[in-house]
Amino acid sequence: MRWALMWDVTWPQTWANAYHDCHRETLLQMEKGWVGRKSQAGLYTYSGKKKSINEDAIALFKRHGAAIQRTTEDADLPLRMACRMANEAVMCLQEGVLAKASDGDVGAVFGLGFPPAKGGPFRWLDTYGAQNVVDHLDRFRETFGEQFTVCDLLRENAKSEKKFY
Repeated sequence: MRWALMWDVTWPQTWANAYHDCHRETLLQMEKGWVGRKSQAGLYTYSGKKKSINEDAIALFKRHGAAIQRTTEDADLPLRMACRMANEAVMCLQEGVLAKASDGDVGAVFGLGFPPAKGGPFRWLDTYGAQNVVDHLDRFRETFGEQFTVCDLLRENAKSEKKFY
């Protein structure tokens, strides 16, 4: 119970502080007290067990939200998702969140639903090629912004052609 209360109180602010550049709408919602079901408002408004879209939240996103950028290449969408996930996994290894690459692969397959045939993000990087992923991430960064910045370890492995396995 104590952990749940701490999570409920501290997590939204911690998350918003960590990602303030990407999620200023979240901060604005928190300032308004829209923290979801417990406040009866968020992206939805709640009345008993019924929920409906919060039109004020939609207006907030339209007013403060960044324009959605799209590409004409539908094939880029799965690649953007895979490259970003692999980059985040390598960042976890770089920062010591993961002890070894296999921990990330097992966690991604069993915890996130990463396709088992691909082996996890690190095995996928070894198969697809770290340099290919770095090239794609650099291209995506030009189009979509900072969230596609390549982490140092991935760039180093690509440059030295080092594999994770």
